[in-house]
Amino acid sequence: MRSRKFGDAGQAFPIYITVVGGLLFLAFAYFAVGQAAAHRNGAQTAADAAALAAAQDRRDQLAGAWVQNLLDPTKWQDIFDGEAEGLGLSCWRADQLAAQNDASVLGCAPDGLLGYTVEVETNDTVGDSIVPGTEVKRSKATATAVIEPRCAFDLPGEKAADDTLPLLTCEGREWKLDPKGPEDLLPEPEDLFEVHLAD
Repeated sequence: MRSRKFGDAGQAFPIYITVVGGLLFLAFAYFAVGQAAAHRNGAQTAADAAALAAAQDRRDQLAGAWVQNLLDPTKWQDIFDGEAEGLGLSCWRADQLAAQNDASVLGCAPDGLLGYTVEVETNDTVGDSIVPGTEVKRSKATATAVIEPRCAFDLPGEKAADDTLPLLTCEGREWKLDPKGPEDLLPEPEDLFEVHLAD
């Protein structure tokens, strides 16, 4: 009877090794999936930051155009709609922010007049894992940031004085603009426009 007992133990050992091997394989597989997911998240973070940076630069340019045309309220609405003379591309800011997040910009372009879409690729690879090809695989991600005007105004009537500027209301805050007042009392770019990632 003893020899039979030891015989049963010997048969169980290969099953035990198989089960342990399977569990180790699953553990490595879950690690590889987590590694890839973290890499994709890093790419998405870089894309989000790059798109926001480009849109913020465009916002600052629009705010500058508004200050330049402060005395001509008839041009304000066009500026709040994203149309102004002399605006430059803002993709250089996307390049900067992507690089800070260890990624490179694959594509960057305005998304209409009030937005930017950026595609990035990570500089580093996913790394070695049990999944073949991950050692050369780089993650890509795309993000779009939009600019929304925060202000409203009514143009003065024909009988208004030439130096009368409209009351500018920006999300509940009123700005009584004085064309002869100091420029540092004017709204900041973030007062005039909101920048956020597209839904």
